Amino acid sequence: MVSIIRPAERDEGTAQTPGMRREAGISGALTGSEGLWMGVGRNEPGGCSDVHHHGESESGIFVIEGQLRFRWGDALEHVADAGPGDFIFVPPYEIHAEENLDPGNEAVFLLARTTMDAIVVNVPDPRET
Repeated sequence: MVSIIRPAERDEGTAQTPGMRREAGISGALTGSEGLWMGVGRNEPGGCSDVHHHGESESGIFVIEGQLRFRWGDALEHVADAGPGDFIFVPPYEIHAEENLDPGNEAVFLLARTTMDAIVVNVPDPRET
């Protein structure tokens, strides 16, 4: 069955990472999806998410607003910046963090995963060990 999820119906109770906020729009619980999770992510002005990965799920990010600095790798040694209209692909188990480079505006991005639930595994920052 087709489902339309309005902004007020998004699930803020989805898995979270400190430093960013996720709202589920498509999930097993909301729509009965069996292989897709989608949502909206937000980073506060100048904010950075804690380090995390998404388990077995492949992830896609589409930047809607703001400038994100994306860090990944075992020691977060890889860095790339992405802005509105850019896509980011994240393989399974790849640790990463998203930083909003704009100190005055929120960053907003669309999230998609290849599992029906938002798998989020928050991990220690490897730069602090």
